[in-house]
Amino acid sequence: MIYKSIIRPLLFRFDAEKIHDFTFLALKLLSYFPFLFYFLNKYFKINHPVLRTKLFGIDFPNPVGLAAGLDKNAKLINQFSSLGFGFIEIGTVTPKPQSGNPKKRLFRLLSDEAIINRMGFNNDGIELIASRLKKKGNIIVGGNIGKNKITPINNAVSDYLISFDYLFDLVDYFAINVSSPNTENLRDLQNKDNLIFLLSSIQKNNFSRKNPKPILLKIAPDLSNDQLLSIIDVVTRTSIDGIIATNTTIQRENLKSPKNITIESGGLSGAPLADRSTEVIRFLNKSSKGKIPIIGVGGIMNPNDAIEKIKAGASLVQLYSGFVYSGPSLVRQINKSILNFKLNQ
Repeated sequence: MIYKSIIRPLLFRFDAEKIHDFTFLALKLLSYFPFLFYFLNKYFKINHPVLRTKLFGIDFPNPVGLAAGLDKNAKLINQFSSLGFGFIEIGTVTPKPQSGNPKKRLFRLLSDEAIINRMGFNNDGIELIASRLKKKGNIIVGGNIGKNKITPINNAVSDYLISFDYLFDLVDYFAINVSSPNTENLRDLQNKDNLIFLLSSIQKNNFSRKNPKPILLKIAPDLSNDQLLSIIDVVTRTSIDGIIATNTTIQRENLKSPKNITIESGGLSGAPLADRSTEVIRFLNKSSKGKIPIIGVGGIMNPNDAIEKIKAGASLVQLYSGFVYSGPSLVRQINKSILNFKLNQ
């Protein structure tokens, strides 16, 4: 309540990206006060055997993760873990550092509890990010990887393989991002032939190693049912481990916010995405007969949204916009609701 009534109104008075940077600085300062870490862990984390989830051969302490995009550069893994997340997905990471798209590129749609971003894979590059991951400890981390803007689409595979090699010993699973709307032509990689080539190339590298890592595909919510059926076929044929559904949407239907904001280009996340991402999860789960593990993300603004995604077929869920709008207590609330849901099944 304090976050929504006092902290959020204050933060939302300022530019979204500047507040993002300010918040990161504030969380970074926690590193200098170990007793605060102890307090945060005690308050936000819920340790219960029913919440433990084994998926892809990984033992997740709870099923609520931080979605890619918030901690792109793996700067605050320990801090976010202390807020109760069961796993952290960093990135999207590219081989070379890149500044992303020109600012202003991050917009709040307050009336819709939504965000539009066209960040453009701004990140510090694989070498620096890999060096930070060496200090992550026992926290479960996923590596979300993509291609550099300057890399031609027909050479995209090489970018994914570079990042895969760098991160292989440092992350617990990989998320292959082919669905961001903010890198030109990237979504062309969701085309069936392109996707088979990309995932087969990554899997060839993966299976050449002693202990292959789980590979997940992050998809757009804007795919048709026929395209989703193709995704299922690709996942089966390439033997990857699961799907992350979904990324942000390019749709702008039924929004309440001023038109001068809603017409901004980029990916829309938050409450307006909730129903569509759940529909995609349900369709994938039903069409695959429950054989493909799914991480549900998109529009989880409250505990009920998370439960709906689990009912639709998600084994794990991830937060981004809901964390921004509802604050860190949302992680605890969702874990408590999932615990009650599972105990009463």
